Amino acid sequence: MPEPVRIALIVGSTRDTRFADKPAEWLREVATERDDLTLETLDLRDFDLPFFNEAASELWMESSEPKARAWQDAVSGYDGYVFLTAEYNHSITGALKNALDQAYKGWVRKPMSAMGYGGVGGARAVEHLRTIAVELQMAPIRHAVHLGGGELMKVSPLGENGPMSAVDAVLRPSATAMFDDLVWWAQALKSARAR
Repeated sequence: MPEPVRIALIVGSTRDTRFADKPAEWLREVATERDDLTLETLDLRDFDLPFFNEAASELWMESSEPKARAWQDAVSGYDGYVFLTAEYNHSITGALKNALDQAYKGWVRKPMSAMGYGGVGGARAVEHLRTIAVELQMAPIRHAVHLGGGELMKVSPLGENGPMSAVDAVLRPSATAMFDDLVWWAQALKSARAR
């Protein structure tokens, strides 16, 4: 059996009242049941990134901002990514967009997927995220997890504020498909990058 791939779960909301912690914990629990990956959390709250203000992208020149370089170092060691994002006005959070812009080389030729949440399961944010990922030379996979509508209201503080176990049966097939594909692509692209 191949060595487990290292996947970063990037928590894309930094708001004090964010909902992200609950689905992040659920994704970590689902991942611990697998032996083909390790899922480690990179929380944007821990990086305190300033707004992107470099002379150019990291693709073209080294960043001058130490916090940006720390972020670049943090993301570069992974074989793939799961982005956890709320949907703000049909897109991803501003904090996540800024974090994506602050790095480049670490993303290249690695797979990504997402878990979105919002009224329509964060579907528009996830689709927008995929187009950004293509420009950063990531490989977006087909499967993602979408928490929306009535299921979101079962677990959101704006609704019943129940545990994620209340929606596990609905979300689990999507999470399994996402992790299966993410592992496959991470292994394939890791091998290709090594060549």
